[in-house]
Amino acid sequence: MSTQNCTHSIAITGSGGSGAITVGNMLLQQAAKNSLYGFMRRSVGPQIRGGESAALLRLSDQPVFCPDDRFDLLIAFDWRNADRFALEIPLDSQSLIITDPASGEIPEVIQQSGAKIIEVPLKKMASAVSGGRINMVAVGLLTALLKMPAEVATDIISSTLVKKGEEAIKSSLDCFETGFNYELPGKLPCPQLMAAEPGIRWNISGNEAAGLGALQGGVRFVAAYPITPATEVLEWLSPRIEKIGGTLLQAEDELASINMAIGASFGGTVSMTSTSGPGLSLMSEGIGLAVASEIPLIVVNVTRGGPSTGIPTKSEQSDLNIALNGLHGDAPHLVLAPQNITDCIDTTRWAVQLAEALQTPAIVLTDQFQGQSRCITPVPESPDLAMARKVAQPEKDKVFERYAITESGISPMAIPGTADCSYTADGLEHKPSGQPSSIATDHHDQLDKRQRKLDLFEFGEKWADIHGDGQLAIITWGSSTAAVLEAAQRLKFTGQTVKVISIRLLAPAQVDSLEKELIGVNRLLVVEQSHSRQFYHYLRAHYTLPDKVNVFAEPGPLAITPGTITHAVQLLKGELS
Repeated sequence: MSTQNCTHSIAITGSGGSGAITVGNMLLQQAAKNSLYGFMRRSVGPQIRGGESAALLRLSDQPVFCPDDRFDLLIAFDWRNADRFALEIPLDSQSLIITDPASGEIPEVIQQSGAKIIEVPLKKMASAVSGGRINMVAVGLLTALLKMPAEVATDIISSTLVKKGEEAIKSSLDCFETGFNYELPGKLPCPQLMAAEPGIRWNISGNEAAGLGALQGGVRFVAAYPITPATEVLEWLSPRIEKIGGTLLQAEDELASINMAIGASFGGTVSMTSTSGPGLSLMSEGIGLAVASEIPLIVVNVTRGGPSTGIPTKSEQSDLNIALNGLHGDAPHLVLAPQNITDCIDTTRWAVQLAEALQTPAIVLTDQFQGQSRCITPVPESPDLAMARKVAQPEKDKVFERYAITESGISPMAIPGTADCSYTADGLEHKPSGQPSSIATDHHDQLDKRQRKLDLFEFGEKWADIHGDGQLAIITWGSSTAAVLEAAQRLKFTGQTVKVISIRLLAPAQVDSLEKELIGVNRLLVVEQSHSRQFYHYLRAHYTLPDKVNVFAEPGPLAITPGTITHAVQLLKGELS
């Protein structure tokens, strides 16, 4: 490994229904129970049922939020459609492949890696057990190979399968024992991961984390239409929001969901919807309505590969343009991006707080990589739940003007039904009272006011995360951050220093703050996961950058890894020397 952390990267593959993802989830749970850390992303095709699937894990003694450059181990239940995800599992001559001799011919692209291949009769071992399944044999085999305690694994199997009944549990445990006791040829070495700091760990996905952050921020109404890869936001929230007095409604489509959320927010309830790129397109007019009527609103957008239907089950950062600029007219709003899976909690909570304070929509940009991946993390802090909307109250003995022109740009907001505070809230331009108006001065005043409240607001230090220092800086955002930070750590071990700037608040642009951080930087590397360099063009549009700027822009679906970033930096260092 290139870092000082001890890590193992493991891929489990098979056709749909083989249980590869279940194996990955169980290994991740074992890591958590053993006070280790881990990260798992899943690779599946866009089909409804069947097809290929892969669980891609990285286990470590330190927190990890991105895949490594290569995999140590691939265990394949079969090779059906394996060519579809082969590029996502980079192997080399130091890698090991465990496969069943009855699983079919190994694809040439896999064989060309030079990895060592060991045949294990997984199907035969499973068939020897009544009701046996190959994936439970694999759990036993991997548990032994990774030198993790069997009792932890058997407890996880029993609790996971409790709803399937005693027979399913017994057969699964028998399969586990068969795999655990299997003698791999040559007693292959696999260093044991030891917990650096024993303690309780959380196992959480980015979609679950975004839902938690929304509840912590005060969201009590959610309306949304299911869409890959954002559906788990709703699935996680549904039973939980009701326990704290909230409501979740599955709408008939994205148009209905955005308008339901706007209506609930107008009525005084902190509200949210979640979607992905195609849904965000449908919601754009509704979000513009919330801008014009100054109604707080949260939209969690879990980006997938586009355009159109694109690659629904794979990740990309290509919804940046529509999130920033996809509303018609001059429509200032908030756009925020979490740095990693656990930061989905803090950033979504902050987005709720900002939207409520500034009376405007906030789009939270995550992606499939963050949303559907899982990580093991220390238990985060749990602030008290925000329980009520914090709004400006109308002044007594004054005529209430909902859209009053104020120095801060933030106007008094009343809950419907408040005495002497009725007003019109719609998408038409208006006077300070809310009465529709097409007069130029009213339009100019309201445009200025809506922009001013974002420009003058003090966002503090959370606008970005800054790490390290140096004349060479890497600037990035969202899910690309984890790979960039690990690359910077690797470079530091070799005596090379870089400054990493990861922007969390994308809109409004924090011009003064970023330009301050770029003082002394003479070379900039922009890292993003898009084909058209959307982030780079956003930076060029809003900020003054150093003269020497290089761009590392790779579209999905392959994840950006630390090694690709270190290579790009080393090329730049060579140019500078």
